[in-house]
Amino acid sequence: MTAESLHASAVDALTAWAAPDSAQSSLRHAYLAFLAARPDACLRACAAGHLTGSAIVFDATREHVLLTLHPRVGKWIQLGGHCEPADETLADAALREAREESGIPGLELDGSAGSGGLVHLHTHPITCSLGVPTRHLDVRYRVVSAPTPDGELPGFERSEESVDLQWWPITDLPPNTDADIPELIATALGR
Repeated sequence: MTAESLHASAVDALTAWAAPDSAQSSLRHAYLAFLAARPDACLRACAAGHLTGSAIVFDATREHVLLTLHPRVGKWIQLGGHCEPADETLADAALREAREESGIPGLELDGSAGSGGLVHLHTHPITCSLGVPTRHLDVRYRVVSAPTPDGELPGFERSEESVDLQWWPITDLPPNTDADIPELIATALGR
């Protein structure tokens, strides 16, 4: 991957994506404008802000979601993070992060609804690994685990990037879930 190829793939993905509503369409246009202004928009070194890739991870039945209790945010959120040199696309970054943070090798992008699994955009201020306040322009993908032979939820291994990691029924999320997670789940499931 080069910064240029990752940037080009982000422009392609966002240009092709059919946003589900006007708010998401507005964010899509803002992300494309940021990409047009910043050739380094996908790199964590871009202190003005940078695109990140995240994954809302469902079990094979899509009745449970895997959330992480994030140490900086202090709430239950989806898995994800910064693009790395090995990532060819934002989708690759989201899937890599989901696998790293969960230890589940059988995760796959669920592009059954088109757009390669891209389902949602969200922008939020954060002090990330740069150590200075910045903004994450998060591109969120739907990821699904492979069915297990016994029909149980897949086992996982919490990474050091997480305070906790748990499967939650989509109808019974923990009280300190980030406020936008229910919308992300509904959008990812097409509801």
